[in-house]
Amino acid sequence: MEQYKREFIQFLQGAGVLKFGDFTAKSGRKIPYFVNAGMIKTGDEIAKLGEFYAKAYFDKLGKKEAVLYGPAYKGISIAVSAAVALSKNGLNVPFFFNRKEVKDHGEGGVFVGYVPQAGQEVVIVEDVITAGTAIRESMAILSALEGVKVAATFVMVDRKEKGQTDKGAMQEIEEQFGFPIYSVVDVYDIIEYLEEDPANAENVARIKAYLAVNGAKA
Repeated sequence: MEQYKREFIQFLQGAGVLKFGDFTAKSGRKIPYFVNAGMIKTGDEIAKLGEFYAKAYFDKLGKKEAVLYGPAYKGISIAVSAAVALSKNGLNVPFFFNRKEVKDHGEGGVFVGYVPQAGQEVVIVEDVITAGTAIRESMAILSALEGVKVAATFVMVDRKEKGQTDKGAMQEIEEQFGFPIYSVVDVYDIIEYLEEDPANAENVARIKAYLAVNGAKA
């Protein structure tokens, strides 16, 4: 396993972002592990998370000048921290996020921060994709921006789960909307990491059993 993947998984566990147990995903699936960016709650943690996203951005998109979009609520802090990390490394990009409810006073509208203009590209930063529900919601919101194109999406973990068909949720999103989705690690990296310690045998078995039912078949 690449060292940065190991470091990222250790970071997720240390910050309480990666947990094992019984959870319900946004898709409604009962899942044996959970990735929750909402557990990031210190300056050091959010700064470190932003650095991982910035590294992935540079690796995949180079110096592309896109606009970062963080879906409310968990994506907001990710977008801010990633923008700061990119800026520290020489790429100053704007960012924005959405409100859960449209504001009817002040500046109004559903978006906060920089609003992309026609011809600009947007990069979505999310915590995780399970069945693709959250990304489809984001695309419905972003459709209000005329002439704006989504260039890519970055997430912490690719769960390697099937979406609305037996294909992977991320593959379905890529095919439906025409942009790539990149992850820092995937569930098989997590399994590989856990298998290094026999104490994790039960969690490994539960994740593998879950993937046998809900894992992508293509």
